[in-house]
Amino acid sequence: MTTRLNPITTPRHELRAEKARRNKEAALSAFIGKKAEIDAMLARLQALSDDHFNCHPDDVDWGHVGTLEHYASLLKRITDSAFGEGEHAR
Repeated sequence: MTTRLNPITTPRHELRAEKARRNKEAALSAFIGKKAEIDAMLARLQALSDDHFNCHPDDVDWGHVGTLEHYASLLKRITDSAFGEGEHAR
């Protein structure tokens, strides 16, 4: 547990610096948590892809193609945003 600075006896610049430090730690913690969520989703998607999206080759029809088209379009939006491509190009 960290101790807080006394706002009465601590100079303002030190209070601001401490607040900024705590804010940065909280942001890093939130970032790591979100990254873990994304990593888990990517691992699940990779496993589903490795299993051919739970579809046996003999059962493939145009409905399966449409489902994959939908998944691909959603992932393209993500990759375009992440890499500054498509509508997100600068």
